[in-house]
Amino acid sequence: MSRSAEPTVVLVHGAFADASSYARVIPELTAAGLKAVAPAVPNRSLVEDAAYIASVIRAVDGPVVLVGHSYGGAVITLAGVEENVRALVYLAGYALEEGESLGELQGRFPDSGLADALVFTPFPVAGSAEAGTDVSVDVERFPALFAADVDPGLAAVLAVSQRPLAARAFSEAAPVAAWKSKPSWGLVATSDRTINPDVERYGYQRAGMTTVEVDSSHLVMLARPEAVAALIQDAARSVTR
Repeated sequence: MSRSAEPTVVLVHGAFADASSYARVIPELTAAGLKAVAPAVPNRSLVEDAAYIASVIRAVDGPVVLVGHSYGGAVITLAGVEENVRALVYLAGYALEEGESLGELQGRFPDSGLADALVFTPFPVAGSAEAGTDVSVDVERFPALFAADVDPGLAAVLAVSQRPLAARAFSEAAPVAAWKSKPSWGLVATSDRTINPDVERYGYQRAGMTTVEVDSSHLVMLARPEAVAALIQDAARSVTR
């Protein structure tokens, strides 16, 4: 098999985090012989973020297994329509339907503990007289809500180094749903206090995904990296068969 025929795993992080959230998964993947790319998502707009990730995917020589955590699940739902994407993997993520927004999917279910811990901060928008709004998580509440089973020292660092998500991303409707044409896998974090696990289950079941459930906080990649890597490897094997 040529190198270009081997899948590259593109790891898309979510809101309130960055690509370092895959720090414990990447060594597992590389030890299994998989190449991994973990780009920084701008977190400015669902459609724009997906367009950026799509540009990363197009630069990959060969097939891609596209992985999205949390908000990153919504991003891969759009970006996953790229021709060389062969499989999708959702980690405690949002699997949107065409025409559906994050807010609409979340609104089908009771709020998680995150809802009243959000902080809204204005930020300047180039070329506009109106400010945008960044959404982040209260620093004091972040560890318990986001990373309850992650090392407390690391969780404290993550709390003060959040990558916020622009509020506009919550209301943008998905123009496409890649899971309709690509084989998909989904991981439910059963102890998730950031996204109601039933939101994850609903999206995955609606999409007909192969689904696993793992007892983990929202940051399952740091809490249960072996389980995450195993699911990604399952998806990668489907590409090479």
